[in-house]
Amino acid sequence: MALVTPDIGTIFWMLLMFTILLIILKKFAWKPILSALNKREKSIEDSLRSADRAREEMIQLKADNEIILAEARLERDNMFKDTKQISEKILSESRLKAHEEARLLIEATKKVIENEKTLAVDEIRRQIAGLSVDIAEKILQEKLKDDKQQKELVNKLLQDIKLN
Repeated sequence: MALVTPDIGTIFWMLLMFTILLIILKKFAWKPILSALNKREKSIEDSLRSADRAREEMIQLKADNEIILAEARLERDNMFKDTKQISEKILSESRLKAHEEARLLIEATKKVIENEKTLAVDEIRRQIAGLSVDIAEKILQEKLKDDKQQKELVNKLLQDIKLN
């Protein structure tokens, strides 16, 4: 039963030892332990702040990336639009040029055809005139075989000339 109900002397020595232990711990161990705990707490807080800053930076970077992507898409769309406009313009100019060249070619062809037609008509006229002269000569030779008929024709032609 002595252990269940301690003596006053035992309580005194236990309190004295406990106090000495507390003083020794306070002098040598308490400050380094508290300092280590404070350092640990501070490093944890710094790490949390760094993580928060990193998260905020990531959010900001993500927002910046979205803005850059939107600008890139807009620029790409503008480039496609400009390219389409340029190609349509080139196509339109090519069509106009082709129409103009076709018109000039048609006009040149018409002129060539007209010239050829004029030359052909002139040639036909020359041939007709030559044939007419040949026919007239043959007819006259047939009709005017004797001198009397020739003199009558010459007189008649002279009278027609004088009348005109």
